[in-house]
Amino acid sequence: MGVRSRFRRSWLTAMVLLTVFCGGRRVLAQGAPPAPAQTLFDRYTQPIQIYTSGLGSFTKTISTKNAEAQAFFNQGFQMMYAFAKPEAVRSFRESWKRDPDCAICYWGEAWGWGSYLNAPMTAEEAPHAYAAIQNALARRTRATPKERALIEAMAVRYVEKFEAEKRVEQDRAYAAAMKRLAESFPDDLEIATLYADALFLLEPRRGTRDVNSPAVQQLHRVLEQILAKDMRHPGACHLYVHATESTVVPERAETCAEFLGRSIPGASHINHMPSHTWNEVGRWGDSVRANIEAWHSDLKAAIGEGFAIYPEHNLHMLLFAASYDGQGAVATQAGRDYAKLSGDTFYQVLTLLRFGRFDEVLLVTNRPKNEITAALWDFAQGYAHLRQGAADFAGLYLARVKKTAETSTAAFRMHPAKTLLGTAAAILEGEIQRQAGDLSGAIAAFERAVALEDALMYDEPEPLPFAARHWLGAALLDAARHEDAERVYREELEDHPHNGWSLLGLQKALAGRGVTSPEVDADLEASWSRSDTWIRTSRF
Repeated sequence: MGVRSRFRRSWLTAMVLLTVFCGGRRVLAQGAPPAPAQTLFDRYTQPIQIYTSGLGSFTKTISTKNAEAQAFFNQGFQMMYAFAKPEAVRSFRESWKRDPDCAICYWGEAWGWGSYLNAPMTAEEAPHAYAAIQNALARRTRATPKERALIEAMAVRYVEKFEAEKRVEQDRAYAAAMKRLAESFPDDLEIATLYADALFLLEPRRGTRDVNSPAVQQLHRVLEQILAKDMRHPGACHLYVHATESTVVPERAETCAEFLGRSIPGASHINHMPSHTWNEVGRWGDSVRANIEAWHSDLKAAIGEGFAIYPEHNLHMLLFAASYDGQGAVATQAGRDYAKLSGDTFYQVLTLLRFGRFDEVLLVTNRPKNEITAALWDFAQGYAHLRQGAADFAGLYLARVKKTAETSTAAFRMHPAKTLLGTAAAILEGEIQRQAGDLSGAIAAFERAVALEDALMYDEPEPLPFAARHWLGAALLDAARHEDAERVYREELEDHPHNGWSLLGLQKALAGRGVTSPEVDADLEASWSRSDTWIRTSRF
């Protein structure tokens, strides 16, 4: 769910698909014998080239006389700022291969193996991180004083005998060391960004952030000081978007987000990152554009002009933003591309449902194997059957969704089946009751759906490309409960600002009371200006 309610990727060829799915690495031609399974070390240490396309202008001068070592170091830094860990480690390793005495090059490799915002360091990664920093320490007399300080600070982050449950102890020591380093070199923006990154590793990754928390305030303060000196800094802005998106002040990152997506133009995750801010402030068209650019970078990875980073996530965010922006063609195409990439059709049918293409939902017969996404497919099939006049089939599918919601112990991302599938089941149940003439029963079911949806943990983006309040508000309008409908739509707009589904519902609720609002009318006209879909209510 968006925070405000609580405080409040046509596919080119099959080979392109396989290449992107494998993160830009080569795949065997059909009929070739399967390659032996690669270890993580194999994947992270295969050679990498200097990219002539897709990198940004960022540089970090180091104490080497070898131009290629410097170039690979710059590339590794950019890859770390883009969360492309394997490419970063591979780049830093190429750097020290060009200059084996380059202590800071080994430091870069050690940084790349470690924890980052989206995942903690694993037991498989830990020995390689430790080995890299030991290589850096062994060569530190050849480094500059600043480089030695960076190496010594990183050294406290890794131990020879790694224990996952004690990793936080090293993370705290590393953050303290980076604090001292940032105070010693106050004009070095990379050191400051590394300090902010170290602070972030001490924060819970998921959930909302309290801007009044001293830890969050310190994190924001460090990042804001960097951005005050360089608003276009890719590392600091990336972290700042993440540090603000789940707070009540996501708009604080708008200025730097304007530049972030082009700072490393071939890195899909960097292209995508501004949308984490755009979604929270209701800039849906900008979010759509950011994720189209990200998906294109994922595709460009096949020809060495882009870096595929989280392609499924980019498609998820694209279909989500396009759904709220009324761009049905973009949303449903992203849903199809998601199915091609992942093999899972649930977003294909959910986007078709969102835009009322019920006959097309029924043509998607490949039921997912995953327990939760299969139940979401069931929900879409049941809803489509209902809209196509087969209420009996809708009831059968509803029973399947309910059963999975009640019995499954699985989760989609961090969302348990009971809450996520309970939301979908209540929406379908409410529509079955509404169509049968039981409007009060439908409203009660939609209210349950809203309560369950509100209980979902903050996620970016949310798991469903629509909101339960779109159904509740429409039913309240059917019941001529215009004041209640107005309240519901205003609450929904706090959660997803400037979305046309809710603005149309609000406009109708006001009209039912004999009230007009030029502000609402103007917001609807602007917010729905990119839509390809004519709607008469907030749900089909």
